[in-house]
Amino acid sequence: MAWSRGLLAALAVCVLLSTGSAGCDSSAAHEQKNGDSPSPVGKLLDDTDKEGRHLREVDGKGAPEVGIEVQPDTDDSWDVRLTVQHFRFSPTGTKSQAVAGQGFAYLFVDHHLVTRLRGPSYRLPAELVPRGTHHVTARLYADDGTVWAVDGKAVESTADITASESEPDSGVTPGSTASPAAFDIPNADLQAGGRASPNGVGTA
Repeated sequence: MAWSRGLLAALAVCVLLSTGSAGCDSSAAHEQKNGDSPSPVGKLLDDTDKEGRHLREVDGKGAPEVGIEVQPDTDDSWDVRLTVQHFRFSPTGTKSQAVAGQGFAYLFVDHHLVTRLRGPSYRLPAELVPRGTHHVTARLYADDGTVWAVDGKAVESTADITASESEPDSGVTPGSTASPAAFDIPNADLQAGGRASPNGVGTA
């Protein structure tokens, strides 16, 4: 009988330990769910863009997306409109840290950095678009300056525009506005050129 009582006591201790462990696991999971223990945003890659900013890899599902449309304006300037999904523009003065689905865009003309965008619209001056065909690219960045990327490629979109001698072309070259399926798969040969510093360009 003594042996039986000892066995029952040992089983009771095991049950208590098991219950206590389960309780601790539930508590930890609850804290993580409530955001008390945040995980890093995406994966920082060794690859960079032409400006030397590292790519921040995120899963394709729910990743930031951007589309661009450029139309001529009445004063020979160009009206740039961005369409974003799973992304919000952060205001000036935002803390320099990566937050999922948040940040700003850089606008490039023919691979040269023009401005930083904190919103979806910008008026491109005529002097930046001389006669001929030009590539206008919008690329998304996190607030810490890293580039949002999917499958090792920067999240960006490019439109081709043609400016004549007297006035801008009547519209964007057909197919220049990225489709939703192409939002997170940028053209590999469209890379930003030059070494323009973000501090040396305007902010929209």
